[in-house]
Amino acid sequence: MVGGDVMENKRKNLKKTQITTFVVTLALIAVVNVIGSFVFTRFDLTSEKRYTLSETTKEELGKLNDYVYFKVYLEGDFPAGFKKLRRETKEMLDEFRAYSKYIDYEFINPSDGSSRTEINDNYKLLYESGLNPTELTVQNSDGSTRQMIIWPGALVSYRNDTEIAIDLLENQLGQSSEENLNASIQNLEFRLLDAIKKVTRFQKPTIAFIEGHGELTETEVYDITETLKQNYNVGRLAIDGKVDALMRRSEPNAKGEVNAYLNYDAIIIAKPTQPFDEKDKFLLDQYIMHGGKVLWLVEPVYATMDSLTYQESTIGTELDLNLDDMLFKYGVRLNRNLLLDLNCAALPIRTGQVAGQPQLEFYRWYYFPLVQAASEHPMVRNMNSIKMDFVSSMEAVNSGSDVVKTPLLMTSNYTKVSGAPVFISLAMLKQTPDKRMFPSRSQNVAYLLKGTFPSLYANRITAEIEESAEMKFMAESKTTAMIVVADGDIIRNQIDIKRKTPLPLGYDQYTTNTYGNKGFIENAVSYLVDGEGLIDIRSREFKVRLLDPDKKVNQRLTWQLVNTLVPTGLVIVLGLVLAAVRKRKYSKNNTH
Repeated sequence: MVGGDVMENKRKNLKKTQITTFVVTLALIAVVNVIGSFVFTRFDLTSEKRYTLSETTKEELGKLNDYVYFKVYLEGDFPAGFKKLRRETKEMLDEFRAYSKYIDYEFINPSDGSSRTEINDNYKLLYESGLNPTELTVQNSDGSTRQMIIWPGALVSYRNDTEIAIDLLENQLGQSSEENLNASIQNLEFRLLDAIKKVTRFQKPTIAFIEGHGELTETEVYDITETLKQNYNVGRLAIDGKVDALMRRSEPNAKGEVNAYLNYDAIIIAKPTQPFDEKDKFLLDQYIMHGGKVLWLVEPVYATMDSLTYQESTIGTELDLNLDDMLFKYGVRLNRNLLLDLNCAALPIRTGQVAGQPQLEFYRWYYFPLVQAASEHPMVRNMNSIKMDFVSSMEAVNSGSDVVKTPLLMTSNYTKVSGAPVFISLAMLKQTPDKRMFPSRSQNVAYLLKGTFPSLYANRITAEIEESAEMKFMAESKTTAMIVVADGDIIRNQIDIKRKTPLPLGYDQYTTNTYGNKGFIENAVSYLVDGEGLIDIRSREFKVRLLDPDKKVNQRLTWQLVNTLVPTGLVIVLGLVLAAVRKRKYSKNNTH
């Protein structure tokens, strides 16, 4: 009887312990939920912190006061890589929604339809909305292949009255599909936040293309102008010596003080071919001193393909724009040379005619270098190759000012530097490429300058102008930034040879390659106008861990069995072990 009483007491104590544990657990859960309703926090346990949003993103999401709706067209039977992109997009939108109740989304299969006609109508609507399709060749499990059309993008709307299209898939030239997917996932936060800023912006910043010095025409910059109009008010401006062209000044107050206001958040100087007079230079200088931003696309050597249309050779000559002293004062020097690069774009040459159609052959044209990022700056990180035409080298100089000079773009390690005047001949097209012809290392061709700039006209103007309230002269700038590129054609779009209409910037109608020119210009303008916050998001980097394609096909059954049987076997073994331990424990208790 005594043994039975002891066992009964043990069972009662065990039951009390279990009840107590259950009650305490419920109480802890309740307390945690109450605390969670007042204190918001999230834990990112990934090694790359891929789900930790930047402070810029959190700040922008916190400003929303109405719904932003994403219609994402990544629903369907996709290859593994696109399933990964779909999952990452959904998780990123969920993360956005955790910081703002005004984020909502749905995933749509654009190929849903009762007939081919209905599906084609869906495709047409998406294309007219601004989305671009991607055609894939997908391998079936039996080894056969099939064609699949995917629309890796989204339509983003705000208050049901504004809608824009965004592409979610990067398509970088020369990159594998895995690398493109990796870049796409890296840029998800940037693309989604950029879309939110675009669709919710009520007042657009203002930028202007400067003209009056032989700059590129409206037609030559048509595509990038239309692209920039999505985010900015874009115009064209001839300074023409007008004091109020770039800035307006308030009326003097009671103390006689005058304030200056910028007419434009940024200006673009795209391939001038005529010199700037001193009055225009002075007004540009003071625009910068008052915090204005400038994208300089200038060439120190003049050379064009037009000169080679009807002759075998031409001469690249020095181009005096009367800007050297100004740029030197700000921190860079453009060298009087042309760069030839073994890593270059192709040039089509007509070699004959068959059945009335011209026959073209493509040859490497070393004067069209494909430049790469020269630093880890987020403006050029993950950037596709950028095509340049007759570019010169440039270098940072010590101007004694508080300016940070960051190289952005550079040629390859197989570069040849030819000082002006440069003899340019089509005869080199048929020469066999030889690395010994390109003895120089990479050359920088673009710089970001940021800081406090000295005025070119400090200590050079009369006391009357310096003290004039109307002019409001500044000898040192506010903290500002500018980007200098030693090539003006980087922003020039081609003209369709048949339709005579502008083509997308970066698209080469002869080779059908699309280069990263548009992305670079968009990033440059965004950096100058919007600051570092948004563009810094591009600096995030993590790897996409895709399945090995060979193992996926050749070892499919093996890995299916491993993933199915191994976890099941582990559970069974663990259950048997726990049962044995429990049986042994209670057998000992019964013995006592």
